[in-house]
Amino acid sequence: MKTQDYISLEERYGAHNYRPLDVVIHKAKGVWVTDVDGKKYLDCLAAYSAVNQGHCHPEIHKAFTAQAKKVTLTSRAFRNDQLPLLYKMLHDLTGYEAALPMNTGAEAVETAIKAARKWGYTVKGIPENKAEIICAADNFHGRTTTIISFSTDAQYRNGFGPFTPGFTLVRYGDIDELRRAINKNTAAFLVEPIQGEAGIIVPPEGYLREAERLCKENNVLFMVDEIQSGLGRSGKLFAFQYDNVHPDMVIIGKALAGGFYPVSAVLSSREILGVFTPGDHGSTFGGNPLAAAVACAALNVLVKEKLAERSFTLGAYFIKKLRSIKSPHVKEVRGKGLWIGLVLDTKARPYCEALMKEHILCKETHDSVIRFAPPLIITKKEIDWACVRIAKVMRSMD
Repeated sequence: MKTQDYISLEERYGAHNYRPLDVVIHKAKGVWVTDVDGKKYLDCLAAYSAVNQGHCHPEIHKAFTAQAKKVTLTSRAFRNDQLPLLYKMLHDLTGYEAALPMNTGAEAVETAIKAARKWGYTVKGIPENKAEIICAADNFHGRTTTIISFSTDAQYRNGFGPFTPGFTLVRYGDIDELRRAINKNTAAFLVEPIQGEAGIIVPPEGYLREAERLCKENNVLFMVDEIQSGLGRSGKLFAFQYDNVHPDMVIIGKALAGGFYPVSAVLSSREILGVFTPGDHGSTFGGNPLAAAVACAALNVLVKEKLAERSFTLGAYFIKKLRSIKSPHVKEVRGKGLWIGLVLDTKARPYCEALMKEHILCKETHDSVIRFAPPLIITKKEIDWACVRIAKVMRSMD
């Protein structure tokens, strides 16, 4: 079967809730993917940062297959010998006292919301059903019914109401608006240290530091969503480290399993996660032995190969190369680490389609931004190779 055969099958039998580029990937290794027709492409999306370690990393694959031969799922009705190892690794790597594992990023966000609300009632003393959580406009935290209730993207909300109450929105990066929004019923402030789906928006320097201070002054939990920005993507282990803060809760996912399995977690203190008692919250698959073994291997690769450090150095190099490209349609190049947004004054989709023909895979976001987020194992030589082709596309579209 050829590319069009697979596309026809998908269009006929699949739900049309995505608009992918018309490339059908058959296999992948490192930063390269190959389609069903044998064409190779440089992956500059990394499955929305889920494969920071590169596609099919051999060490993660080894852990995956070894554990799959022993036991994959026990449910949390019993203990398993892999989850404690993941707990210990997360503690040693991040400094947080406790972790609550889930599967998808959205599930972890839901977990953080539930923890914040229960903390608000049982610790802060907010009256029952009055807890409020402040979120930033243009956020993206997932697509569950509760999460889209505090989205400002009309498409994410259209046709899916009624929505979950209890959320207040403020402008991203506006510390004065956050200050005005906090009240006696505010349980938490949930924010992305760098907004991804909004177009790789980096907040003003010191914004997170001031937000943390406001939260502490008002007994409000400071929660950060590091699902995409974390685990090396932004050039540090976590993007919040650029402002030298220590959030009360950190939500992680995606690269936590290197693309082999959906694994997410909420990191926090023993006190905050201690608001959950047996039966309050759970997941059949969350914390299963296969997930835990894979996550341990993925974190080992992250540390051993110094991927956060690579992202910091190579991201600065990639941004500099992109900024040197002359095009009247390029308004800005922004980002941190290997998480880069090339902002256009026109629609980005045609550029992504043209880049695909040059064997580079990336995706538009927020309509006019091209996101470049390759696996963190990319080399300087591969960045140079990509920039030649990106410049060619920019010139051809003038």
